[in-house]
Amino acid sequence: MKKLLYQFDTDPLPAVFDNVVGYDGGADHITAYGGVGAGNVGGLVEGAIFTRAPKDKKNTAIFIGGGNMAEGQALLAAVQKKFFGKFRVSVMFDCNGSNTTAAAAVAWLAHGRSLQGKRALVLGGTGPVGQRAAGLLAREGAAVSITGRKIEVVQAACDAIQSRFGAEVKAVAAPTHVERGAAVGGTHIVLATGAAGITLLQAKQWQDSPSLELVADANAAPPAGIEGVAMSDRGTQSHGKILFGALGFGALKLALHRACIARLFEQNDLVLDAEEIYALAKTMVG
Repeated sequence: MKKLLYQFDTDPLPAVFDNVVGYDGGADHITAYGGVGAGNVGGLVEGAIFTRAPKDKKNTAIFIGGGNMAEGQALLAAVQKKFFGKFRVSVMFDCNGSNTTAAAAVAWLAHGRSLQGKRALVLGGTGPVGQRAAGLLAREGAAVSITGRKIEVVQAACDAIQSRFGAEVKAVAAPTHVERGAAVGGTHIVLATGAAGITLLQAKQWQDSPSLELVADANAAPPAGIEGVAMSDRGTQSHGKILFGALGFGALKLALHRACIARLFEQNDLVLDAEEIYALAKTMVG
């Protein structure tokens, strides 16, 4: 029986990246839908859950993606609401690569060390990856702050993290290099998760910091989100800090994404969200 993956994307065009990794993860066929939301997903879910016998339902699965975290979470809730009894299939939630990217980054940051009590700063942390990374860092016991250009946007992201993870995260408005450099003061961990093409932190701002221990940049396109961090850095020592670049933890991100897809077809009642994906990442790091 073929393994069928249904890709529900909140954006108008479903992500090619997620489609490719879905096949690499073991799906035999992927049907990708764009413009899917909580209001129109019901019929699609019914088609997935009513067509195969209970013993065969593990061969059907759903992947939820898209660039808007709030819309994605509402979509996930709407999908789960349609499930009942044995009429359900496994679901993976990974809006904009948020869970797999954040899980891979934080798994490397936490690998072989405790983050309990550490002060962590997520630069450009209002997007999907930043919010998930902040939540996972908080779950590791770190005191987390996130930055963005406008305080109301940053605070809204902090409220979303609080609602989702039950973690208090501090909002920091830091639209300039000067303000972001100041925000680094006294922190032990800095992770950049901003938009591609924007350098959020200059080299001297992290190189001269006496408190920083771990520096990570999730930007896989030049210029670097953190100047002086190479994309291939994976535990590189520099200026007394340990560095991780986007490709350095990106290998784990891709392997993790593929592993999650494979797990969807092992049973019909999995929900792979941040916590489940991070738990798997921690077993794969190293």
